[in-house]
Amino acid sequence: MKANIIVFSTATCSWCKKLKSYLKSNGFAYKDIDVSRDAKALSDMIKKTGQQGVPQMWINNQPVVGFDKPKIDRLLGINK
Repeated sequence: MKANIIVFSTATCSWCKKLKSYLKSNGFAYKDIDVSRDAKALSDMIKKTGQQGVPQMWINNQPVVGFDKPKIDRLLGINK
């Protein structure tokens, strides 16, 4: 099954860059939303997780706050 991945980030966030690089290096495509430019997406993100910080991502509608590698690996089936 192909994962539906949405990344919420900002252009200046170093952890966001690491997260996106990790996804790319494992062959996963994702939609990137810059919440510093999209107020509605920021509001949706906060409503879903209760958190304002980035990076955040939704994997098949499951929220992941921060670069939580063990949770990301589990949700995407990455075995390392």
